[in-house]
Order: sequence, then C-alpha cells, then structure tokens
Amino acid sequence: MKFQFRKLYLALTFLFLYAPIIVLIVFSFNDSRLRGSWEGFTLKWYVELFQDREVMQAMYNTILIAVLTTIISTVIGVLAAMGISNYSKLWKGVVLNLNYIPVLNPDIVTAVSLMVLYGAMQMKFGLFTMLLSHVAFTIPYVVLSILPKLKQMNRHIPEAAMDLGATPLEAFLKVVLPEIQPGIATGAMLAFTLSIDDFVISFFTTGHGVANISTTVFSMARRGINPIINALSTLMFVAMLLLLILINRNTKTEDLY
Repeated sequence: MKFQFRKLYLALTFLFLYAPIIVLIVFSFNDSRLRGSWEGFTLKWYVELFQDREVMQAMYNTILIAVLTTIISTVIGVLAAMGISNYSKLWKGVVLNLNYIPVLNPDIVTAVSLMVLYGAMQMKFGLFTMLLSHVAFTIPYVVLSILPKLKQMNRHIPEAAMDLGATPLEAFLKVVLPEIQPGIATGAMLAFTLSIDDFVISFFTTGHGVANISTTVFSMARRGINPIINALSTLMFVAMLLLLILINRNTKTEDLY
C-alpha cells in the first residue's frame, strides 16, 4: 500500500510539473489562434515561425552567443580548474567559495551588476556585452564540472609522461585532456544550455535592436500570445530534452569508468 502511494505521489508530481508543457506542445499544432478551443491539427505555426524574420534573427543571435559562450567558457574553465586543483588546501577553499558566488547569486543581482559595470566602462550595449555576460555566468559551472575529474585523475600520470620525453604541452593535450574529457563535455553542454535558457542577464545587458530568443518571446508575449510562441517553445523544449539526454548519457559513461 505504501509503495502504491509513493508511485501515485510521484506520478502526480510529474503531472503537475509537465502538464503545462504538454498543453503547450499540443496547442502548437492547433489550427486556432485561441488557446481555449481545438479546431484541428496543423503545422502552419511552425511554417510561420521559420518565416518570421524577427524570430529567425533572434534564433541566430541565440545560437551564435551560445556557441561562442560554450567555446570561451570551456577553455577558460579548463585552465581555471587546473589552476585551482594545484592550489594549497587553504587557497583552493577560498577560490572555490568565490566560484560558488555566481552560481548561488540571484540572476537579477548578476544582471544589474554587469549592466552597471558596462555603463561605468562606457561600453556600447549589444551582442558583445551579452556574450561577455553569458561567459561570465557560465564559467563557474564549467569549473565545477571539471574539478571532480581532475581530483579523480592520478597526478603522477602527467609527470610520468614528461619523464618519458613529452613536453608539458604534449602531456596536457595527450594525457590530461583525455582524462578529464567527460567533465569538459558536461561543462560545455551546461554552458550551452544555460546560455540558450537565460533571460534576465540577457535582458539587462543587451542593446537596442539586439535580442535573443528569450527576450524576443518576452516582447512578443507583451503584445499578446502568438501561436508561433507555442511552436518555438516546443522546439526549444525538444532541443533541451535532447541535451539533457546527452548529459545523462555522458554522466553514466563517467560512472562506468
């Protein structure tokens, strides 16, 4: 009886969490613009979505920023994690606590802080400031993804490689990177997902005429719910679901080794 109650409770919890998403996906195929009535199956909202220049430009900006953010934050995160792993216990604790701040800090505080910083530096708000902001708040997640793999790695392996004639760069590329590759992949996927998903920081650090998907959806929703938002949200949900599956598969691979 207790087991059945647990299963029912779990089912109700997931239903509560995913019912709105299921409704959104269903109505993205609704022939009616009204949300309260079903008038038949259609793909016209997906067609209109890809014909909307504003949305396509926002999608281009979103993918561009997410890809660049992933590359930059992953490179910086790898180097930062390696540096932190070589610190003494005292300094490692200090730096890790500093690294936790952007993770635990509310997005609105980070967004306003970056906006004030860019304003004080008299930087022009736009694609570049949004990119810098996304890199800034995703680096800590990459660092936290890589540090456990560095901790698991035998520290004597790179030294043994250099004793056998490898240069420090060769030891890093051919020994260290393969050892921490699962952590790098997880950190990169997290950075990509967080960049695409972000709204608050993007909203405060973008400039006139530059928007990503989240800010575009926000502006469209203020003018009234357009059914193409349902189609766009469905595609984003499917994309994030696929990334989540990749992250989980990567995590399971790590556990096997």
